[in-house]
Amino acid sequence: MSTGGKFIYTDADELQKAVDNYFLDPPNFRLVTDKNGNETKIPRYTISGFAYSLGFISRQSIYDYIKRDNNLSYIIKRACFFIESEYEAGLRDNNVAGVVFALKNMGWSDRQEHTHSGEITANVFFDKIAEKADKFEDIEQED
Repeated sequence: MSTGGKFIYTDADELQKAVDNYFLDPPNFRLVTDKNGNETKIPRYTISGFAYSLGFISRQSIYDYIKRDNNLSYIIKRACFFIESEYEAGLRDNNVAGVVFALKNMGWSDRQEHTHSGEITANVFFDKIAEKADKFEDIEQED
């Protein structure tokens, strides 16, 4: 965690253990009851829950670790990628507005972007009008 430049985790094995614990027992889940009354915990993986589970005070600490280019960064990036894949899987459900919002904040886009190359030319219609105006000007000057 970034608190005055200090990070909680400096050992890759220690961080990996904490990450594994998060995925085995996340702080966020929903209870689903089947027709027999049996309850099942369905994990809800989130970046905020992940940061909380690791002992960080904000999501920013996750991003601080990602900026570091070392084994710790790789572990965090991989965990975040799994969380992102869980959101992506949520797009198959009926209520996806929250999922779409989260994915957009992870860099996804719901629009197509096109890049055009080459020259931009003026509209032919306006070019023709300008040509005719020049011809009329020439005719008026001859008179």
